[in-house]
Amino acid sequence: MALLEVRDLRTSFRTDDGIVQAVDGVSFSVELGKTLGIVGESGCGKSVTCLTIMGLNNPRSSMSSGQAEFDGEDLITASKQRLRELRGSKVAMIFQDPMTSLNPVKSIGWQLGEAVLLHNDISKKEARKRSLQALTEVGIPRPERRIDDYPHQFSGGMRQRVMIAMAMVNEPALLIADEPTTALDVTTQAQILDLMRKLQEDHGAAIIMITHDLGVVAEIADDVAVMYAGKFVEEGMVDRIYTAPRHPYTWGLLGSLPRVDLETDRLAQIPGQPPSLLSPPPGCRFHPRCPYVMEQCVRVVPELQGVRDDPGHRAACLLDEETKAREGQRLADELLAGAS
Repeated sequence: MALLEVRDLRTSFRTDDGIVQAVDGVSFSVELGKTLGIVGESGCGKSVTCLTIMGLNNPRSSMSSGQAEFDGEDLITASKQRLRELRGSKVAMIFQDPMTSLNPVKSIGWQLGEAVLLHNDISKKEARKRSLQALTEVGIPRPERRIDDYPHQFSGGMRQRVMIAMAMVNEPALLIADEPTTALDVTTQAQILDLMRKLQEDHGAAIIMITHDLGVVAEIADDVAVMYAGKFVEEGMVDRIYTAPRHPYTWGLLGSLPRVDLETDRLAQIPGQPPSLLSPPPGCRFHPRCPYVMEQCVRVVPELQGVRDDPGHRAACLLDEETKAREGQRLADELLAGAS
């Protein structure tokens, strides 16, 4: 049974230039112990999707509809008080930049302790004990000393570990990670991903990983949703997305991955720019950039359809099944050749 079930989620923002439809009818589910990766270019609606679920959008400028049932409770219609009770206890979020999320004038121990005391009726001594345990779990060296240090005294990777400790200290059932490895070097990225896998194994939490990095998704996700201009264009199990992709946008993302077998100074790229969500193009939103565009793509909005003989794999593309299978297989073969 799904821990989180999202149905037809929509979020728009009022701006001086008009209404921006940032999320336009996305649906997905996440089970306990599983990881869903949501991938796409910057500005496609990944972060807004999760901020809507958490109830963190500005209510004065945003409008949301649809359902986001967490353990049977709809978060979209939940009261502010109820959302405050759930955030940090049952649902937690790791943000992209720890320096803007951590309070620079409060010690790490104070901030961890506050998160514990807010959701548990325990003493400050017990809260400090839990905070030390959380720092130990995320691999902070000498936690009994570092607990009284301030954010600026930690490296970028260590600050991200502190953010993970803060998110996990109350053992939430759902962890949302918004680009948690973007500003880190490759070695530290690998350490953070290993840490998140271990914590998931230890605590059994469900994870939503938001990223533009398909390499990160391959490392940690069970299922993948590919997002473009506010909509999901493809979704399925991670191995199927990599070995049998069915949407031209997914092909473009996979084709832009670095290849060790090619002697080139430039990576492949998707032509053009993502559309403005103030006035998205008619029909398929990817059609202005798609090398396979057909006349009907300009007029018809494609819906997510099941892939033949591949349960759970869906794509929103008007190309015929044979073309999608052939092109997806060709790209998968190229990627496999590059990895071998």
